[in-house]
Amino acid sequence: MSRQARAARIVDRLEAQHPNATTELVYRTPFELLVATILSAQCTDARVNQVTPGLFARYPDAAAMARAEPEALESIVKPTGFFRAKSRSLVGMSRALVERHGGDPPPSMTALTALPGVGRKTANVVLGHALGVPGLPVDRHVLRVTNRLGLVRSDDPEKVEGALGKLLPPARWTRASDTLILHGRRICKPRPLCDRCQVRQDCAYFRRLGAKTAVRRTGKGARRR
Repeated sequence: MSRQARAARIVDRLEAQHPNATTELVYRTPFELLVATILSAQCTDARVNQVTPGLFARYPDAAAMARAEPEALESIVKPTGFFRAKSRSLVGMSRALVERHGGDPPPSMTALTALPGVGRKTANVVLGHALGVPGLPVDRHVLRVTNRLGLVRSDDPEKVEGALGKLLPPARWTRASDTLILHGRRICKPRPLCDRCQVRQDCAYFRRLGAKTAVRRTGKGARRR
């Protein structure tokens, strides 16, 4: 079986285990998703979703946010953590959107990552979910799950993005990323729930774990004898 066929089989099974996976951030426009994704750094999506309604009521678009000073946003976004840096990023990003793109997030990785506070992960989220462009976000869950499965061998998000992009067709990138993220949150946690995993027979980590467990059991048995 080719590496591409194995990857497709694994993703098929994970998508069956986590049907209709998508981002858990709540948004109505590409701008709102861009803001929410910036706020989600080192913060849960649930907490971001509690903050953004009030933020968007006051600053509904890039033009409104561009007119603000970062200090005006701080009290609103404080629950998401790193609120001073995030407030500066949001205002800087909004001003750049107005100046360079008429206030709308551009459908380009290069253009998005040129905005203040926007890295590849954030850009991929917005491209894939709001702009109709294939995007493959790689967060800590994607890193953990794909390395355990043996699909990739790297802790570098950009390298993992590139490797996964070669294993899967672009049309599958966004849904595959969402699925891997949910699997990492629900099943393949730092202490994994392997008994609940639908792809454990394809998992390099599970096979290694089984071998280690067998060795430990053999050792205990030998000592008892």
